[in-house]
Amino acid sequence: MPDIKALLAKAKPRERIVKVMLDGATAGEIERLEAELLEVQEDWQPSDLTEAHPGRAIAAQIAELREKARESEAEFRFRYIGDEEYSSLLAAHPSASKEELFDSDSFPRALIAASCVDPVMTADEAKELFKVINQGQIQRLFDAAWDVHNAAGLVPFSLAASALLAAAGGGEK
Repeated sequence: MPDIKALLAKAKPRERIVKVMLDGATAGEIERLEAELLEVQEDWQPSDLTEAHPGRAIAAQIAELREKARESEAEFRFRYIGDEEYSSLLAAHPSASKEELFDSDSFPRALIAASCVDPVMTADEAKELFKVINQGQIQRLFDAAWDVHNAAGLVPFSLAASALLAAAGGGEK
């Protein structure tokens, strides 16, 4: 049977990295151009065989903007903060409702700030970030912070990696 000190020496807090796109204006422009492209594809009729499809220029713009959007992505690394600190954080953000574990306004911001180790941020800085990213992105950050504290799985399973390895003849073990 292993010695607890040996196990503790090997133990590391759970971590998770997520990406968030910070350029919301570019995302909106891509969506506008995709709608325009769909409209052009439905309505366009060439007047002769030499006429170029106007959707090609729109598709090129979309490809350029997608690259710009990818360049605006930022990685956020979350790490488990420990049982006592997590319990204290929950206790500091009680819900007004007995059916909820925590205050849904203040706790997500506090948990993101407390467990994000790269970039390091305060709760006030998380609040500033929440003013420019959308609710889906906020939820993505909160889900990562929540998962490092509450996910119960042993070794994370990767369906994509398993499928690639199976196709190559070596399955995930």
